[in-house]
Amino acid sequence: MAGPIPALEERATACAEHLLECDRVLLASHIDADGLTSAAVAASALERAELPFETVFEKQLDAEAIEAIADTDYDTVLFTDFGSGQLDVIADHEDAGDFTPVIADHHQPAEADTTYHLNPLLFGINGASELSGAGASYVLARALAEAGEGSGTAGAAETAGEPTATDGGSATARADNRDLAALAVVGAVGDMQASGGELHGANAKIVAEGVEAGVLETATDLALYGKQTRPLPKLLEYASDVNIPGISNDGNGALRFLDGLDLELKRDGEWRCWANLTSEEKQTVASALVKKAVTSGVPAHKIDDLVGTSYVLAAEPVGTELRDASEFSTLLNATARYERADVGLGVCLGDRDEALERARQLLREHRRNLSNGIDLVTREGVTKEAHVQWFDAGDRIRETIVGIVAGMAVGNAGISRSMPILAFANKNDEEVKVSARGTHSLVRKGLDLSVVMGEASRSVGGDGGGHDVAAGATVPAGKQAEFVERADEIVGEQLGDS
Repeated sequence: MAGPIPALEERATACAEHLLECDRVLLASHIDADGLTSAAVAASALERAELPFETVFEKQLDAEAIEAIADTDYDTVLFTDFGSGQLDVIADHEDAGDFTPVIADHHQPAEADTTYHLNPLLFGINGASELSGAGASYVLARALAEAGEGSGTAGAAETAGEPTATDGGSATARADNRDLAALAVVGAVGDMQASGGELHGANAKIVAEGVEAGVLETATDLALYGKQTRPLPKLLEYASDVNIPGISNDGNGALRFLDGLDLELKRDGEWRCWANLTSEEKQTVASALVKKAVTSGVPAHKIDDLVGTSYVLAAEPVGTELRDASEFSTLLNATARYERADVGLGVCLGDRDEALERARQLLREHRRNLSNGIDLVTREGVTKEAHVQWFDAGDRIRETIVGIVAGMAVGNAGISRSMPILAFANKNDEEVKVSARGTHSLVRKGLDLSVVMGEASRSVGGDGGGHDVAAGATVPAGKQAEFVERADEIVGEQLGDS
């Protein structure tokens, strides 16, 4: 069966065939939602191919982390959701005979190359909006299944006595790894690739495979976060992407709005969640919400943003974080960003006991920290330059979540949506983490934060990169002002405002 992305198939097959020749593999991955799902997709595919492997996670794949990987006794290292941007350093270790790299990534490549490099950007596919790291891992996983079948390698399902491809559609999806499409979609959604309310390009092809495999369901739905788990009043109150006066950020207003609807919105004294409403009930709420937006003067293009495509994991229970791709990705972000990547990976691989309970505890802590961080930024405000706005949280916001806080704070009082935001937080005594967030609208005008962060950080002795709409860097402590000055210049050049 042909792979989901024809342009990548030849390179994916080459990577898969090399892996199948290995005795064992070290799997190294990033720690965010896209990194965790990338690792889970790759780990599942390696296990099914009966390839022994060990998994390690890195918050940042710098020279020191690569050196530590080189010091292991693995001959082959599979990098997922990073590696392309560090290929110059990796190539030096490959040339030295330390290990052979296999890379499934979607970030901007460094000025170097290697034989087993699977990256959509090398084949004219946008890695920031059309294929995530988990998507690249999925393409590799599909190729592993195909190459393994061709070489006579038995899959884990067959050897474990589980159903084989002849036993039904779900078994077929497992045999060729199409069931892993659900995790790939979670990674893409977590990587903010659902622009305009849906996934596009290569991501859409993975969605189609997931739907065909029975692991994904899609529908046109209200584009609000928390449809599975938030009580209806909170769902509406916290839906600030489209600001509806009298409802958004207004708990009492959201309650009044819902009380005015002729629906059974409570059961046993508890507010129901969106996921528990019938189709007719959803239509009633959505129609009233649109009417409220219109009468409140919300622009038509903003009202359109109230509707998008939902990505539902069909096998997960209704009303849980794992049912919705967006909520699943948030749960994963709450694990590795608090040094528990193992928990997130466990959830991705099916642990619904200890790992899921620990993840939920971390999510509660994550939400508290995000709320406190957003309050801090909104209260203290940002400093605006000609082309960027920024704040320095110091030690008051964890450096692993400062980028998320920055993105969520945009649009609040005094924080503009019309310019990118830079957020600083202390990493250690010598280094500062800086995260940048933009909008897809700014990207269409020429913004590329990967270039901004890379060039500005290197100008002050640091390093960075990422995507056009979101990127990060590490800079020496005390260099924030110089960094902002250079970043402001580059953004001005990109947007033609200099």
